[in-house]
Amino acid sequence: MSKLNQIRILHKNADFLVVYKPQGMSFHAESESEGFIESLYQVTPYEELYPVHRLDKMTSGLCLVALNKKAAQMFGRLFEVREVHKMYFAISDRKPKKKQGQIKGGMVPSRRGQWKLTTDRENYSETRFVSCSLSPGKRLYFLEPKTGKTHQLRVAMKSIGAPILGDIRYAGTLSDRGYLHAGYLSFVWEGENKSFFQLPDLCDEFNHEACALIQRFYEKTLSIK
Repeated sequence: MSKLNQIRILHKNADFLVVYKPQGMSFHAESESEGFIESLYQVTPYEELYPVHRLDKMTSGLCLVALNKKAAQMFGRLFEVREVHKMYFAISDRKPKKKQGQIKGGMVPSRRGQWKLTTDRENYSETRFVSCSLSPGKRLYFLEPKTGKTHQLRVAMKSIGAPILGDIRYAGTLSDRGYLHAGYLSFVWEGENKSFFQLPDLCDEFNHEACALIQRFYEKTLSIK
């Protein structure tokens, strides 16, 4: 199936869309290939789309897209004051330094387009996480970013000695995809609580067992927020 056919509109509102972005698709066009946003124009009737956050090429999952400038500005303020709550799901095949807790520090550019974590507070990032065993040698991570920095979760996972499976930029083991999925979003819109949850599409490691654990975590933890 082509990446274009994997794009799905999960929710329509007068002001925004919640869209499923496939893994392996750049957010914006690069070289001769169309990106996620350019492709979205092909599968929707809208003449103007305003992305209010972005997902890395390797990341699949929920993406918010505003349908007018006013909504885009409102989302900008919600993100700025950290009123959009997100949860990501990741898999690693390395033993972590810790299995739950916080990962925080400054983010600074490193070599070859990478970022690294420092002990400073400049460009501060914070991620909270818990994890559970998935299969021998693999763990499933539930990552809650409290800030929204470039490559934040990928750097955080590397910093605890458990780079994301398939994230070769950050020393992850080569795999069929980068195993990072944006699976949950919640915020208040015009006085009404909005929340969205979506499992990753089934593949080698986001298999039925992994998705069952994610579903259970959602039902016990996220659905009551």
